[in-house]
Amino acid sequence: MAEKLSGDARAEALASLSSWTQAPGRDAIQKTFRFKTFNQAWGFMTRVALAAEAMDHHPEWFNVYNRVEVTLSTHDAGGLTSLDVALAKRMDRFAEDLG
Repeated sequence: MAEKLSGDARAEALASLSSWTQAPGRDAIQKTFRFKTFNQAWGFMTRVALAAEAMDHHPEWFNVYNRVEVTLSTHDAGGLTSLDVALAKRMDRFAEDLG
């Protein structure tokens, strides 16, 4: 099981992410991705779903048309872990590929 990030490790991990913010009232990070079309948003979600399944680490997300709102936290660890950071980085790369 992944361990919660704290101290310098947490600060470094968060600094390595682009446009992810602390989720209010939770030990989690969040980001909203916007795409040109619903098809691009759905393609992004499909790529993320396959990666998340391979990692056995699944996002909380919400989709409306071209917008995908994501929250990442490791429930088993009770907060933010390296799994969340790794998945966030993959999501950013997938979004860049579609942009």
